[in-house]
Amino acid sequence: MALQPWRKGIVTRIEDFTHNTRRFWIEVPELEAFDFAPGQFITLDLPIHEKPNKRWRSYSIASWPDGSNVLELIIVLAEDGLGTPYIFNEIKVGSELTFRGPQGVFVLPEQLDKDIFLICTGTGIAPFRSMVQHIYLNKIPFKNIYLIFGCRKKEDLLYYEELKELQNKLPGFQFIPTLSREKWGGHHNGYVHPIYEEICQDKREAQFFLCGWKNMIDDAKKKILELGYDKKAIHQELYG
Repeated sequence: MALQPWRKGIVTRIEDFTHNTRRFWIEVPELEAFDFAPGQFITLDLPIHEKPNKRWRSYSIASWPDGSNVLELIIVLAEDGLGTPYIFNEIKVGSELTFRGPQGVFVLPEQLDKDIFLICTGTGIAPFRSMVQHIYLNKIPFKNIYLIFGCRKKEDLLYYEELKELQNKLPGFQFIPTLSREKWGGHHNGYVHPIYEEICQDKREAQFFLCGWKNMIDDAKKKILELGYDKKAIHQELYG
């Protein structure tokens, strides 16, 4: 896959989302349409270090290909880092960003003839939001899709109302959020792992996509293998 050139993007909109996340919409003026596969990411080159590779920060695209030249990122503030404090403090509507992309092979297979488990924590939901909206809007056939989203508290849930609504409109799609540090009646509590472990007791044919915190991904890979699945059924995108 050829490396994408560095491009200029203009921030056209910023929205506070949760207590520590923001949504950023970026227009790419030199392109009529910014085309990408759901699940891919872009890399920002931020003026935070002398060495180029210490300036680069990668974020999955949270929007879906819609024929426009605008893409959306969802970014969580890491106060002890260099990249996100700069983004939160310095980037305004009208700011110019240097970026490269789309990049990455964390994308769905062409044939969705097995159950798909999209397992994520935090802003790891971004590529999965892109995937399921793309499937819905393009009427792509699939068997079953389970989006299992782990957060600490309800205030951390991203795209909650949107994905609950999508579940009602898209037969075969289940959105399953779970909270590890807060009880909420009628919903799942605890970590993501017991949810897919229970569903997969019958050893159904499945593909697993993991995106989020390293500890979650490490645990999930181990547990999925213990369920009897081949490592080729596991795809990952690591955050942090």
